[in-house]
Amino acid sequence: MTCDLEAVKAFLPCPTPDAWLCAAADHLDELLIDHANCEKKAAGTALSMLYRYVDRPELLDKVSRLAREELRHFEQVLGHMNRRGVVYRHMTPSRYAGGLRELVRTSEPQRLVDTLLVGAVVEARSCERFAGLIDVLPDDLAGFYGRLLDSEARHFQDYLALARLYADPGEVDARLEAIFEREQSLIESSDSVFRFHSGPVENTEDARTR
Repeated sequence: MTCDLEAVKAFLPCPTPDAWLCAAADHLDELLIDHANCEKKAAGTALSMLYRYVDRPELLDKVSRLAREELRHFEQVLGHMNRRGVVYRHMTPSRYAGGLRELVRTSEPQRLVDTLLVGAVVEARSCERFAGLIDVLPDDLAGFYGRLLDSEARHFQDYLALARLYADPGEVDARLEAIFEREQSLIESSDSVFRFHSGPVENTEDARTR
């Protein structure tokens, strides 16, 4: 598949603020470390679904491939970190993933539908940010993020298609409305730390040290 970036942008409730993109080049260590963490978490979520939903053959087919690709991306990010001398270290997470996970319902099959929809939104946002980073990062990283666009767009489409497959009529649109409202708030409001999915940072000096 070739990335349909316009479809990704049309799906999301808002664009990434210019202030976040402008800050990215000044926070390469944080960007790469948190991107590696995001790839690990995405692979972990996919593996968790493989274990939990063994009676969903369509999901097993799509999500097993997704898990492999997320781990491959993690390896690729590590490669760029090693070449740049970026030391992998623990960092506090951004508010983003936790804020979206708060919306996931706890009973089934609603939990599955919400998990897939949150996954679709996260993957779409990542794809949109990859595209934006191409114009602000050094050539080697710009090329790397450009090459990730297709797989990230496919992950977004796969998660969304699976959610529609398992949801009741009208459920997807209703749940997306709530998820989009939270996502836009998290993306547009200020953050105290720079992370891959953070909002604009309040203070760039503070953002380096946490």
